[in-house]
Amino acid sequence: MLRKMFVIFGISDILWMVFAVSQAFKVDMFPNEYKIFAQIGDSVSLTCSATGCESPSFSWRTQIDSPLNGKVKNEGTTSTLIMDPVSFGNEHQYLCTVTCKDMKREKAIRVEIYSFSKDPEIHLSRPPEVGKPVTVTCSVPDVYPFERLEIEFLKGNRSMKVQEFLEPSEKKAQETKSLEVTFSPTDEDIGKALVCQATLHIYDDDSPPKERKTTKELEVYISPKDTAVSVNPSTRLQEGDSVTMTCTSAGLPAPRILWSKKLDNGNLQLLSENATLTLISIRAEDSGIYVCEGDNPVGKDRKEVKLIVQAFPSDPEIEMSGPLVSGNPVTVSCKVPNVYPFDRLEMELFKGESIMMNKVFSKDVSKKALETKSLEKTFIPTAEDTGNVLVCLARLPIDEMEFELKQRQSTQTLYVNVAPRDTTILVSPSSILEEGSSVNMTCSSNGLPAPKILWSRQLSNGNLQPISENETLTFMATKMEDSGIYVCEGINQVGISRKEVKLIIQVAPKDIQLTAFPSESVKEGDTVIISCTCGNVPPTLVILKKKAETGYTVLKSTGGAYTIHRAQLEDAGVYQCESKNEVGSQLRSLTLDVKGRESNKDYFSPELLVLYCAFFLIIPAIGMIIYFARKASMTGSYSLVEA
Repeated sequence: MLRKMFVIFGISDILWMVFAVSQAFKVDMFPNEYKIFAQIGDSVSLTCSATGCESPSFSWRTQIDSPLNGKVKNEGTTSTLIMDPVSFGNEHQYLCTVTCKDMKREKAIRVEIYSFSKDPEIHLSRPPEVGKPVTVTCSVPDVYPFERLEIEFLKGNRSMKVQEFLEPSEKKAQETKSLEVTFSPTDEDIGKALVCQATLHIYDDDSPPKERKTTKELEVYISPKDTAVSVNPSTRLQEGDSVTMTCTSAGLPAPRILWSKKLDNGNLQLLSENATLTLISIRAEDSGIYVCEGDNPVGKDRKEVKLIVQAFPSDPEIEMSGPLVSGNPVTVSCKVPNVYPFDRLEMELFKGESIMMNKVFSKDVSKKALETKSLEKTFIPTAEDTGNVLVCLARLPIDEMEFELKQRQSTQTLYVNVAPRDTTILVSPSSILEEGSSVNMTCSSNGLPAPKILWSRQLSNGNLQPISENETLTFMATKMEDSGIYVCEGINQVGISRKEVKLIIQVAPKDIQLTAFPSESVKEGDTVIISCTCGNVPPTLVILKKKAETGYTVLKSTGGAYTIHRAQLEDAGVYQCESKNEVGSQLRSLTLDVKGRESNKDYFSPELLVLYCAFFLIIPAIGMIIYFARKASMTGSYSLVEA
């Protein structure tokens, strides 16, 4: 009985020990939930701990044996599964198994994944402008699961729109979800708050959802308008002036002011971002169109102003194409240098009080630059124009600036030149003089300015040899070589007038020569030339005469020569040459001897007699030669002596 009781107590002790051990060994999971929610990108740790076992062994697995996508760290009686970062691969039921000798315990926890890490974003399709529709987009980026997302848009305290996304996603992915609201802002909307509120209902129970909210103050804009420009002192200025241009523009927010200058190609050149633009010491090229632009996020408004910088720095210039000569056309030019803008330039040209020409220049200014403008007029001056005044008048109207110089003029007194004319020569006592006499040759010529007198002598080659610049040319004791052509020229800056005079210096005849050719003694029938020459220059009058019983007979000579063809005995006699001029005369004489021919001389001359005798002697001689020649031939011998 005792033993039986002992056995009973022993068995019960063992059972009690086993029960006690089984009651002491247990497993806990942290977090102590059956399900947890982990945000993608975060770090999550699952800790499994064992109690009642000194050396437990741990193992982790998913319900469907997928990869853990985490790291396990065992330390004594605890084991931790670390998921860093959390991703879609971590959305599972995780099971921690703990083994202690022959006992095993398990603990499970489910990990649900979500993404809701960023606040909503508010975007406007355009800057909100009063009265103009604008679309507001409320976006929630990188959300999962979006079928549990709800977005609400509020303007101030008023809900404008609520949107839920109930359709489940076909794949696990982060997506951006948004809603759009279009409305037209009013003045009352200025300063109101735009609110985009996003709610993600990730819990199945009554736990509060996750919320994110973004607020943006509504800035309602008004496009720039009523842009205006003020210019001081004026839009029309003179070179070297300064000008200030101020621009204003209304809008909300207050427009930014931009000053630009319009280029020739239409583009704008930015000059300033200040409301006031000041130009100092302006030049003609600063002329142009200046643009003031009011600019804010919803629009622009511009105002243009045309600035004209006038250049009228100097008086007109009067120029002549040449000297003023009476009767010769001349062109007068009136120039206005460095003028701008010439589209308003007016020019007039006067002679005395009479207007000669006026001109208004074209309105089309092709380029912004200083230019020289002119008018030209051709006229024929007369001597009566001398003393008249040419006036070149230029006007550049400046309507807005009455106090500025608008008119310039230049004058020039006319001095009309007259070319030398009516040139005359007065010779005293005469142009034909006796050698040794005196002579004065005085030249005069009319013209303006008074012509200068130049005396010259014409050479044999036609050239002129200047000899004097005095009005009177005087020869005190003339010589024969002073004879010739003398030229007087009246000269001024516009012309020359010429007059000639022939001066003849005469001397009494001298050096007379009277000759007979071939001789003064000829035979009857010969030709004889009787010639008379005189060495005087100029030549004198030469007269050939023959002395007759009743006096002298004048012969018809040519150039002082008289020809006798077949001289006869009656041609013999005294011949006389008389050379004379206004100064005197000189005589020369010669006697021509004409010898007659004998009557038989023409029929029997000594020469003919010689030929006759020779003829009659030759014939017998020839006969004798022939005879002796034949005889010698017959005897066979020949002797020149015998012959």
